[in-house]
Amino acid sequence: MEIILALCLGVTLSAASGFRLFLPPLALSLTAIYGDLELSSGFQWVGTYPTAIALGIATVIEILAYYIPVVDNLLDTIEIPTAIGIGTLLTAANLGDVNPLLQWSLAAIAGGGTAGLIETFTAMTRVASTGMTGGTGNFLVATAEALSSGVLSILALTILPVAVALVLGLLVWVILKLPKFIRAWRRKRNRV
Repeated sequence: MEIILALCLGVTLSAASGFRLFLPPLALSLTAIYGDLELSSGFQWVGTYPTAIALGIATVIEILAYYIPVVDNLLDTIEIPTAIGIGTLLTAANLGDVNPLLQWSLAAIAGGGTAGLIETFTAMTRVASTGMTGGTGNFLVATAEALSSGVLSILALTILPVAVALVLGLLVWVILKLPKFIRAWRRKRNRV
């Protein structure tokens, strides 16, 4: 049962990292520092002050960068693979002391997959926003993403069942909507 809860926490934080990369690891770091969460062996460095400071700086820079036109779209191209890596690490850090093959397999599939799916969807949403508004509406997307990441991170670390329900609903919605986004993007690209 403990591994299921740890997996749920990791996947929820991974989904949050699909919205903003550094906010969920910052939340995890602060929670570990204050002793409210025990990290897997080999991940104790996440719960240190230097890590929290570095993640705090990275979080502020990332959030602000998404409010700069053109930079927001460029960041999305970099952040898709990075989100997969961070989602994998967030999940692995929570799985406790289990067989490393199981730990990293679950982390890559569940955590990395969730983060990658959410990040891909947010990138496509930003592209659609840029196309429809010429980039003027992207600040709304950036704000919604930052808030989503923060709320999911807090819920994951405080009220896990609510966070899991939200993430499951979000994943179902994204899985249903993503093919429509891709088809629309291909049609638009073929017209040009």
